[in-house]
Amino acid sequence: MSRFLSVFVCVVLAASALSARAVEPRQRPIVLAYVFPQAKVLQPGQIDGQSLTRINYAFANIADGRMVTGFVNDAANFAYLTGLRKTNPSLKVLVSVGGWEWSTNFSDVCFTESSRQRFIESVTIFLRLYELDGLDIDWEYPGMPGAGHPFRGEDKQNFTTLLKELRKRFDQESKTSGRTLYLTIAAGSSDEFIAHTEMDKVQKYVDTVNLMGYDFYEPDSDAITGNHAPLFADPADPKKASDDASVRAFIKAGVPAEKILLGVPFYGHVWGNVPGQNNGLFQPGKQIPNAYAPFSAIDSTMLNHGFLRFWDSMASVPYLYNPDKQIFVSYEDEQSLAAKGAYVLNHKLGGIMFWEYNGDPSGKLLGAINYSLHASSPK
Repeated sequence: MSRFLSVFVCVVLAASALSARAVEPRQRPIVLAYVFPQAKVLQPGQIDGQSLTRINYAFANIADGRMVTGFVNDAANFAYLTGLRKTNPSLKVLVSVGGWEWSTNFSDVCFTESSRQRFIESVTIFLRLYELDGLDIDWEYPGMPGAGHPFRGEDKQNFTTLLKELRKRFDQESKTSGRTLYLTIAAGSSDEFIAHTEMDKVQKYVDTVNLMGYDFYEPDSDAITGNHAPLFADPADPKKASDDASVRAFIKAGVPAEKILLGVPFYGHVWGNVPGQNNGLFQPGKQIPNAYAPFSAIDSTMLNHGFLRFWDSMASVPYLYNPDKQIFVSYEDEQSLAAKGAYVLNHKLGGIMFWEYNGDPSGKLLGAINYSLHASSPK
């Protein structure tokens, strides 16, 4: 073979390899549902396991340093959810521990090596007992009080250490059982969450960071109305809040884009006594009864029932306003989820998670998520 031909062949082979890498299909985006039945028993057909990649069952609690069930019917619900694998073998069922109300004991659990090992041993036993695929840590929040929980300055480093030790134990368990165990976290979307964690280190030990991209505005804490899950910042928004800004902040903090699941809400926030200027958006408002509204209620009893729908084109989200009752509603719908699905694909994020499944039993929003993520993604 001549020197010229050899060089030519090498160039062709190198180009072919680059081309092969370029067209290599990436993993299909994850669709993760938080399922929160509380004391209720999940019923046959209630959860569409075929349309989901992952389920995070909320919530397990912590008692005496150990992870324990949170509700009386958890065992039956775990059996129901793991049974969904029969028709969708790739479905992963995790348990989420903590949450807004039950993050009280995380700081103590993380504080010493012995307290961490006590917790990790209980997690291992729990996952084996209920045949689950992993754990989601929903600590709201390390180094911050959240709903008034105890916290320490050391939480920042101890949170990382807990995840590191959990990952080590999970890897050992996987070698023994031959089954992968997943470790994930629910992450607050604020700069404060990033400041009180070591996300560049945390991301090494978790499979995904489930970014809670909602509650930017809430009627119990915000005296003006606003988009509670804006994809982009509306220039008129005093907070300049957005999912896009949060995603960029987490990537800057060291989290790979492919590990970020963009969280979306299956519920809306409702303000009363809102003047009609700008159809109620970014106007003074007050908290009223039923200020938390599942999408099912918004869709069936508000939309086209005295409530007018408007679209914030800058933020890529809808809102409702009832001029007679002076009520404003910030929520998510099929159009905004299509925009968020496109964002996930364009920015090569890991997928979408949502809180929570029961907010839309009709499946409209879940269908919109799957269509937006999979219509043009690898089959």
